[in-house]
This record gives sequence, C-alpha cells and structure tokens, in this order.
Amino acid sequence: MTKSILITGASSGIGYATALEFLNAGWTVGLLARRGDVLEDMANTFDTAVPLPADVTNEADVDAAVAAFVEKTGRLDAMFNNAGISGPQATIDEVSLEQFQNVVDVNLTGMFLAARAAFRQMRAQSPQGGRIINNGSISAHTPRPQMVCYTTTKHAITGMTRQISLDGRPFDIACGQIDIGNAGTAMVTEMNDILVARGDEPNPVMDVKDAARAVLHMAELPLETNVQFMTIIATKMPYIGRG
Repeated sequence: MTKSILITGASSGIGYATALEFLNAGWTVGLLARRGDVLEDMANTFDTAVPLPADVTNEADVDAAVAAFVEKTGRLDAMFNNAGISGPQATIDEVSLEQFQNVVDVNLTGMFLAARAAFRQMRAQSPQGGRIINNGSISAHTPRPQMVCYTTTKHAITGMTRQISLDGRPFDIACGQIDIGNAGTAMVTEMNDILVARGDEPNPVMDVKDAARAVLHMAELPLETNVQFMTIIATKMPYIGRG
C-alpha cells in the first residue's frame, strides 16, 4: 500500500526538495503551501502529488487541507511540518512587534496548527498512528547572531516536538525533529547576501537534496523506531563552537 505524507511549505526550498524526494520514492504527497501554481505544476508531473493551496497560519485552511488529503488517501502516514520564515536579521531593539509576530504566526502557530491536525487524524484513523517530523533548526540549540525572532520560535518548536512525542505514545504517533544547517535554498542565499553586504563571510551551504533524503530516512522507519532529533549541517559551517 502506498504511504502518504503531507508536507507544509511545499512550494519552495526544503519543502519543495523534500516533496520531490518522496514523490520519486513512490509516496503519495500532499503539497500544502500558498503558491497554488507551483503545486499544480508538480501535480501535473506526478500522479501521486496532491496540491493543497492553504495558509498555514489559517486554522480553517489547515484543517480543510488535511481533511481533503485524507479523503483521497484514506489515511495520513506522515507529516513533514516544514513551513517557516527567517524574519529580520537585527538585534532585538531593532525588531518591531509586527515583525516578531509575523515570524511567530508562521513558525510557531502555523506548525502548531499543522501538527494538531495531523495528530488528530493519526489518532482517529484505523489502525492508529503515524509520524510527525518537525523542521527545527540548529538555531533551536545554538543561535545565529541577530536572529531573535527565528531563534525564539525554533526553540519553541523543540519543546513542541518533545511534547508531541510524549503525548503521542499511547496512539502510536511518533514525533521527531530535523535540525538543518544551511541547505542551499533561496532563504539561505538571501541571508548570505546580507552577510556579504555587511562585509562578513557567507555561511557554507550543503545540497538541499541531502536534507530531503534525511527526512525520507526518518519517515521510512517503522513506528517502533524514532529519530527523536537529527542534526544535518554543511560540514564547515560555524555551528560547533560558534558564538
């Protein structure tokens, strides 16, 4: 039986690369993002791609997307809870409340809504169970300079991951987190451009496909086995000992 996964933020970056990885591995993939045109293009290429245009910050959108996907697949085996934004690069005194709230809305509230909808479905389906993989960040452990909004939300995601992992045990719901350090995406390119403009060295990057393959590995494990936290980074990036 073909397995199913729903991926948030599937129209670009890590989400897009991961969706391609799962589609090529034979999974049925729900593509949740705001850019419906990109999702439709992917669905025109892969019969097992299901476009689900939605805003992760909108409760009704997220719940409807999960329901629509399960109507097609019959169950939800996994979710890659990926959608996120970087927010401003500045010290805290230079960050407006509106900027902070925008990052919280996407990176924390959006991931809560997606995880809640997935957990609800996995608990209700028969047989029970499934896997939720949250996209954290190495900033969930070691902050980058001048990234207060992003770092704050990613620390919160680590707590959410632990809580879902604990609360999911009675229902065979596994939850883990992947912390990715500088996969080659547009968001990382933008951050590096800012560093270069400041006269700083850009951060090393790795192929985004390597991060996507790591997510696939986590998802393909039996539910009796869980990668609780995985860190995958560009080898030479300033993570170990940075500060």
